[in-house]
Amino acid sequence: MKKNTNLIISGILLILVLSLQLITDFVTKLTGLDFSAIADQQNNLFIAVSAWVAIIILRRLKTRFLKRYDISQEDNLHSRKVYTQFNILEKVIIFVIIIVAVGLILLSFEGIRKIGVGLFASAGVAGIILGLSAQKVVGALLAGIQIAITQPFRIDDAVVVEGEWGWIEEINLTYVVVRVWDKRRLVLPSSYFLEKPFQNWTRNNADIMGTVFLYTDYNIPFNDLRTELTRLLNASDLWDGKVNVLQVTESKETTVESRILVSARNSPMAWDLRVHIREKMIEYIQINYPDSLPRTRVVIENKATNQPPR
Repeated sequence: MKKNTNLIISGILLILVLSLQLITDFVTKLTGLDFSAIADQQNNLFIAVSAWVAIIILRRLKTRFLKRYDISQEDNLHSRKVYTQFNILEKVIIFVIIIVAVGLILLSFEGIRKIGVGLFASAGVAGIILGLSAQKVVGALLAGIQIAITQPFRIDDAVVVEGEWGWIEEINLTYVVVRVWDKRRLVLPSSYFLEKPFQNWTRNNADIMGTVFLYTDYNIPFNDLRTELTRLLNASDLWDGKVNVLQVTESKETTVESRILVSARNSPMAWDLRVHIREKMIEYIQINYPDSLPRTRVVIENKATNQPPR
């Protein structure tokens, strides 16, 4: 409703501005009076309203087009790709519209126009100064455009950045917002993702594997652990039915390390499945094989000697 209201208001304003210009031109021809000052302000108003209308129409077209793509579905890789491209493309076009509109309005003022001519006359020095002062801003803008084209990540991708695990929530021209698992927001410049490595768990698909490590005594029966793991996975809705592995990955002086590898449809389900399997496997060992829990052995040897104690 609000979007429709904005479009109607902007359309009415545009019609009023055009009507005012026509009336001014008619009065000028009829009376011969000079309304150039008013005409300049009318042109500026027309530019501003036209830019506003263009931005509103652009957003309406984007919203209507994206209705065909539902990112709430489980298999939403293509939808997230389209959302990412159009969101960044929208921001680029809006940025260009605003820059062009502001430039046209400023050029209508005589004083600013003279300053512009002077800047063009010293374009070499001005270019160097602007290049040095705005290189980070321009770099961030170019990085945002490059992310839209290459798409190293998309909206709602699960990523690990700066040691934090979360989802891509917003992709803007100059910065990216990561929604961390505990609902904090990590805001990073767009150039960060082109300069530093990061993990993308859902680059090609949402499927992900999780690991659980168990540390037990040497006398644990591994086949029984595998049987219990299979039973737990079959009874869980979190498991996608693909990966079910238990391997002995390390043997130390006091314990044996067993690694459980399971899979789920997405990263949140993989996390929940990992903690569920870890808890239930520990309970299984506690109830059925309490002697197989990690223990520290102390061997006391009684060596009889003929010497009297001191």
